[in-house]
Amino acid sequence: MQRKTILYLSAGTGIAAIVILAVIYRSLFGITIKADKNNNVIYIPTGSSYEQVMDTLKSRLYIKNIKILEWFARKKHYEKSLKPGRYVIDKSLTYNSLINILRSGRQSPVRITFNNLRTLNQVAGKIGRQIEADSSQITDFFNDDSNYIKDGFKKENIISVFIPNTYELYWNTNAGGLYTRMLYEYRLFWTNQRLSKAKENGLDPKDVAILASIIDDEVAKRDEKPRIAGVYLNRLKRGMPLQSCPTIKFALNDFSITRVLKKYLLVDSPYNTYQHVGLPPGPIGCASIEGIDAVLNAEKHDYLYFAAKDDFSGYHNFSRTLSEHNRYALLYQKELDKRKIFK
Repeated sequence: MQRKTILYLSAGTGIAAIVILAVIYRSLFGITIKADKNNNVIYIPTGSSYEQVMDTLKSRLYIKNIKILEWFARKKHYEKSLKPGRYVIDKSLTYNSLINILRSGRQSPVRITFNNLRTLNQVAGKIGRQIEADSSQITDFFNDDSNYIKDGFKKENIISVFIPNTYELYWNTNAGGLYTRMLYEYRLFWTNQRLSKAKENGLDPKDVAILASIIDDEVAKRDEKPRIAGVYLNRLKRGMPLQSCPTIKFALNDFSITRVLKKYLLVDSPYNTYQHVGLPPGPIGCASIEGIDAVLNAEKHDYLYFAAKDDFSGYHNFSRTLSEHNRYALLYQKELDKRKIFK
């Protein structure tokens, strides 16, 4: 009888121990951290302290026992392995799993899309809202051409390194890292085939970006871009000024202008392509891929002029002679007057 009692006690003790161990294990390694789907992004800025990280975790996540989380953090020496970044917690986790994610720096990238940007300030503003480097830091970096002159760029044409597209960047990317990434993408974009086509027209990639940016602003219809590109290339080859209205708007820093008046053509600027022969010093915006490829695949023809059609369709009339061009231009100007568009 006594022997049975001992066995029962032993069995009971063993079961109790198993239950206790199971409870402890579940407390330590079970699902104990939950994220609100509307509040599940953790930002850890560069230079954050361990205490600041813990405060962020407590404010953004439901953590059953913060003391246990801190115990795991100490055991894994997380304080010595703080990694800044953007971490998306899209499911419930254990304490151990969360610390492992943070220690390893497995952050979630930010998807950045940009297009139709005219200036470096606009580029900086667009990107600076989505990564740790703010717009002023990005602007300061690109205003100092010593940061990229070794790569063949200068302040006037550095915007050409930004090929409009969608990119994934880590949130804690700084201004220098942004440039390094964009330069990498720029070099990938400029394949041997594209470089060869540019060379055939006597251009380099930066020249192509300048001309493409003008065409992007000049032309509303995609199918006309290669033809417009052909006109500009013909004028360059003949040593004629480009006489591009978008460059006047850029020189005046007024893109609200709908009618380029004669007085605007007097603006003193290297971007005034009515007064200066050849390409302006740099692009007048981020040249689109479509615009770049239009230059590289420009139509071969002998047109030297184009004027917007007076039906306001967005298309143009093309001319080989100045007299023919002037007739088309007069029709368009009369329509502007009729619609009371005077500036």
